[in-house]
Amino acid sequence: MFGLVAALTLVSASGCSMISQQRELDPNVDAAFAKFYTQPIEWNSCDKFDCAEVLVPMNWSDPEGEAITIAVIRSEATGENPIGDLLLNPGGPGSSGVNFVRDNLEYIGTEALRESYNLIGFDPRGTGDSSPVTCLDDAGLDEFLYSQSPYPNDEAKDLEYWAGLTAKFGEACIENTGEVIKYLDTQSAAKDMDVIRSYLEQDKLDYVGFSYGTLLGATYASIFPERVDRFVLDGAIDPRVSDEQQSLNQLGGFELAIGNYASWCLEQANCPFSGNKANVLKQIRAWFENLETNPLPTQDGRELTISAGITGVILAMYSDDYWPILTDAFNEVKAGDATTLMRLADFYNDRGEDGRYSTNTLEANIVISCLDGQQSTKPKDIATQNAKAKKIGTVFGDYWQNGYISCTWVDFGPVEPLASFAAEGSPSILVVGTTGDPATPYEQAVDLARDVLANGFLLTFDGEGHTAYGRSNSCVDQTVDDFLLEGKLPESEPTC
Repeated sequence: MFGLVAALTLVSASGCSMISQQRELDPNVDAAFAKFYTQPIEWNSCDKFDCAEVLVPMNWSDPEGEAITIAVIRSEATGENPIGDLLLNPGGPGSSGVNFVRDNLEYIGTEALRESYNLIGFDPRGTGDSSPVTCLDDAGLDEFLYSQSPYPNDEAKDLEYWAGLTAKFGEACIENTGEVIKYLDTQSAAKDMDVIRSYLEQDKLDYVGFSYGTLLGATYASIFPERVDRFVLDGAIDPRVSDEQQSLNQLGGFELAIGNYASWCLEQANCPFSGNKANVLKQIRAWFENLETNPLPTQDGRELTISAGITGVILAMYSDDYWPILTDAFNEVKAGDATTLMRLADFYNDRGEDGRYSTNTLEANIVISCLDGQQSTKPKDIATQNAKAKKIGTVFGDYWQNGYISCTWVDFGPVEPLASFAAEGSPSILVVGTTGDPATPYEQAVDLARDVLANGFLLTFDGEGHTAYGRSNSCVDQTVDDFLLEGKLPESEPTC
């Protein structure tokens, strides 16, 4: 899963509204989509924000067919002279942009950004309150995410067990989500963004996308290059990369991060591991292997399984701010208590202490990813992919196997990829990459800026964690702000 963590539930729109008359159609827009691009604008007050529902076609190939709505939220600029609207996506796929703006406003970008722009969040189709993917109930999600295979030593039966859970998940998604599930791909979401641009009454779009939001942004820029203004893509994905290679790239990123954590841990007085970096990684790997057959107790009566253990450790790789918490968790595990590590897993999965899941991020992530691309189901390809994962992943590799089963229940998609992601004709697009990024490895930012986009410009953050703007250092923040607020880029590609 890619993206910043955006939690809690969607606010309901209430209070006064601001309505505009229906507008004239932009001459550059296909007249078949006129009712979407010229729909009346209606903002409703929702707490200290404005909220709206933007009408878009469910199937972009059938503008006369059923329509769906996209949930949008606006936080007005705090300064006296705002320069316009800035559309945001926090990642995923599956993360709610409405929740991101509403619940994390003070952490988005910088104070200068919030003074200068009206910040616009939206729930991409399939997420949050925009025709959300709906699959399993809370108990079903617990089984899907936290189960322990009864066949850890029988590879065939173990795979059959997990394939069965995945099939159950997928069947529930199809049944409970309905026809819209076929149209939740990234290209459709990018086209929705252009309707939002029109709804905001902007000729061109300013945008910041984090993680998966970089794929969404690059897709928009490639479909509508003439409508791009100031675009920042932070924590970049190379859109040309196959699903198989993307999985391996991410595995390599998490291996790099766990290695960096190991080195850091050895410098701390309370590190539960000993020896050198290689020894720490071997100890973590041995602990995973033991967890396969020996779940650990937690204070709420649940057991930490290998699924939950892997998830908790993965969550801690997203930011070095989590590393002290992971160290505490490992120390508790040595004492026989896995409560903190389970809490990390729950945080990743958006599971509350009451056992309820606060978002549909995980479900939407799987469905959208399967529509965008699927791993090969040919036995030879599966064997090759598994062997590569084991070679790359000395810690996580054994748990990165058989990724193809995630989408075997899908009898629709994937969509045809764009012929090019160069976004020819767009202005400069700022790509931000972090050298220690576990989820979207730095090399992808380099490739996106220099090999994919016709007008990419690379900003490098030499540090740890996933994404950089607003969470790294003043050098990164100032460079991004200069670009967004004034359209300025350095003379050469900087490293911060």
